[in-house]
Amino acid sequence: MPNEAAIRVRRATGDDSFQIVAIRQRIAAERVHSAIDVPWTAEEERSYIESLSPLAAVYLAMCELAEIVGFQSLDLWEPTITSMKHVAQIGTFLLPEWRRRGVGKALFVTTQEFARNAGYAKAVIQIRASNHAAQRFYRKLGFRACGRLKRQVRIDGQEDDEILMELFF
Repeated sequence: MPNEAAIRVRRATGDDSFQIVAIRQRIAAERVHSAIDVPWTAEEERSYIESLSPLAAVYLAMCELAEIVGFQSLDLWEPTITSMKHVAQIGTFLLPEWRRRGVGKALFVTTQEFARNAGYAKAVIQIRASNHAAQRFYRKLGFRACGRLKRQVRIDGQEDDEILMELFF
């Protein structure tokens, strides 16, 4: 059984891209928790991580065996519009066996501290409407629902709405 007390959080580097992609692939294969249906390649992930500005980060949750069991990304909601540079977007990705064990919260503590230090005033998340567990998770962190994008996701011919949630720091 996974031991949440042994979770360590650190910032990702390009060298972590293979493990991050492996997690994305497992979640995408579930077809229900994420809007991502085709994960990036390891090279694309490495390029993304290495291109992050000082206002963006990917944090990893690692178990005692140094295995990456999840990650959380934070970057600008809309990088081309300066009037929104105070708004971050967050994404959380956990291996199924590590969900509901405090890993997401541990990641968010670090991500939230980074966001505040980077000058963000608000974070936004998009969650599939059918992903009730993720909605509960973000509500527990203080996020509140603020909108719905109808028929936003289409995977394997099935459509799903996305729920927008926001948190003010």
